[in-house]
Amino acid sequence: MESQSYHCYSIWGHAILQQEEILQPDRFAASGTITVNGKLVEASGILAYFDTEEEAQHAGLAWARAWIDYHG
Repeated sequence: MESQSYHCYSIWGHAILQQEEILQPDRFAASGTITVNGKLVEASGILAYFDTEEEAQHAGLAWARAWIDYHG
């Protein structure tokens, strides 16, 4: 999980490990969360699947920034 401050919000990018079969490489589901003053503002569902944890986290953060830009 990676967090950042964006405007007056705290945003979080999540990478959720997906292990479908033992012999397949790991994949990570991306999601994002937005909070303000410790209270949940919005959370995404699964945004997409990525090969790396970092890519998934960045996708969650990008979603959160875009949501704030549109709704904020």
